[in-house]
Amino acid sequence: MKILQNCRMRAWILCGVLWVCGPAWGAHAYAQFGDIKYPAGFSHFDYVNPAAPKGGEISLVSPTRLSNFDKYNPFTLKGSAPPNLNGLVFETLLTGTLDEPTTAYGLLAEDVSVAPDRLSATFRLNPKARFHNGDPVRAADVKHSFDRLTSQEAAPQYRTIFGEVKGVTVVDERTVRFDFKRVNAELPLIAGSLPVFSRQWGHGKPLDQIVTDLPIGTGPYRIGRVNFGKDISYERDPDYWAKDLNVRRGMFNFDRITFKIYKDNTAQLEAFKAGEFDYIQAFIAREWARAYTGKQFDKGELIKKELKHGNAGDFQGFLFNTRRDKFKDVRVRQAIALAMDYEWMNRQLFYNAYTRVRGYFVASDFEARGKPGPEELALLEPLRGKLPPEVFTQDVPLPPVTRLDPASGQTLRDHLRQAKALLAEAGWTYRDGALRNTRGEALRIEFLDSGGSMGRVVTPYAKNLEKLGIEVNYKVIDFAILQKRMDVFDFDIISNRTVGNEAPGTELLERYGTKAADIEGSGNVIGLKDPAVDALLEKVISAQTRPDLVASVRALDRVLRFGHYAVPHWYGGVHRVAYRAGRFEQPAVTPRYYQPESWITSTWWGSAANIAAFKSANAKVAP
Repeated sequence: MKILQNCRMRAWILCGVLWVCGPAWGAHAYAQFGDIKYPAGFSHFDYVNPAAPKGGEISLVSPTRLSNFDKYNPFTLKGSAPPNLNGLVFETLLTGTLDEPTTAYGLLAEDVSVAPDRLSATFRLNPKARFHNGDPVRAADVKHSFDRLTSQEAAPQYRTIFGEVKGVTVVDERTVRFDFKRVNAELPLIAGSLPVFSRQWGHGKPLDQIVTDLPIGTGPYRIGRVNFGKDISYERDPDYWAKDLNVRRGMFNFDRITFKIYKDNTAQLEAFKAGEFDYIQAFIAREWARAYTGKQFDKGELIKKELKHGNAGDFQGFLFNTRRDKFKDVRVRQAIALAMDYEWMNRQLFYNAYTRVRGYFVASDFEARGKPGPEELALLEPLRGKLPPEVFTQDVPLPPVTRLDPASGQTLRDHLRQAKALLAEAGWTYRDGALRNTRGEALRIEFLDSGGSMGRVVTPYAKNLEKLGIEVNYKVIDFAILQKRMDVFDFDIISNRTVGNEAPGTELLERYGTKAADIEGSGNVIGLKDPAVDALLEKVISAQTRPDLVASVRALDRVLRFGHYAVPHWYGGVHRVAYRAGRFEQPAVTPRYYQPESWITSTWWGSAANIAAFKSANAKVAP
């Protein structure tokens, strides 16, 4: 499964929206849709402990199924960077919070101002800001970072994310201006999300040739001990320039953060039980119910918790590569989706722990429901000639519900009959031992997976598809190979998860926009090229008010769901985590919008025993 973290490609997590009608800004912060919660001169964020002691260590497992890493540059397409390198080593002009989804406060920039015509934003850098080599952060470094990230040297998503920025101008040594191509209330946040790195990093080499040069960033951590390709530690910088800044007070408290990499879930969980690392997040309900058990859990040596949160639900599903001819007909995609018996899976495999994903913005204000309302219709009517009539007259599609009652008309057999009819309409009929099109080609589909965890899902699903005459191949490959095949769009169907976002915006261009469909490494996995979708994306990114944003994203969700580009999976309403007892403390206040790993590494701290043990183990021995 590929996981798309941090939908805006920001260094912070933005997961909600405020309820007012226009942007707001002050010298110390900018808010896209609402009032700024923390006033100028505030002491610290509410969800941190400003008196948290520094010291100790925490070890985690890589959140993605990496098999290795081969570079120290997270900004390029080729290769794999270590976990959390961007978030711990590099910083941005502004930083978001975990309790305000569309507001950001000054970090590298101490001041942000938006022009009256809203076509530019100017940032004044904090004079204390320093790179790890001791150099001050200058406006020229900001421009250098922007120019490199928007060039062909960087991964393509940066060119999409910053595509509405016309240019960056160095006003003076500490002042930099971002000029925008149009008025868009989100653009100052996008400009503020720019990762900044030193002009000295790579000694003048093009960005895509900077591979193992140690990063020169400004973040609270530097790269420490490395078992290259396997494990990596980040060491807290004792001279971190922002350690007393209000947006960093009480944060990044561990002296060392280590990420370990395992190739499969079983080895990973057994290593956790054996004490090789301290924290793990569970994504498989069966493992959570059956494997996170034993004497260590019974004795309280290992803590198992379900953490509540207010995040939007993650989108997860089997995504079709519509670049392939066999998936271009919507009826074929719809038929393949009808063969999944989710209700059986939830009972037999998931311990009824999940809820079915309905659309692309599940469990949020942006999820389309029923028939389109007046606000959506106002956006859809100009596109009537580009959309199927059902968009205007029918309820938004929901995944099929498989019932056991034969009289319900919704049994698996009923769904397979419906799928067979759709396939026949699309020109696929069973003959000569397979489902074939008019050219005699058999319908064969391949599911790719890197960890093997989807095998228990694909196996029963494949049996249903085979009843339709579809030949199914489930293939487990190394994560690096999977990533490369996805980058060049060499796949049939892929399992994909996108972290829920309460503030969707410009990142959707990279995920669903026509321009991104042919760019290697883009997030447009399904290869979508639809002028109606492009038009709605324009409405999303130009929304000036909260109601405008809600209506435009709901209309987008509706159109995407009528396209049947994915077989929806499932989502959970809690974070399932386990960690070692007695080693950590946490703030009294839990934020509303968060991902557990980043919350833990940024706001928890080591217990007294943890700090003492770390200090003793790392004490220098006198010669």
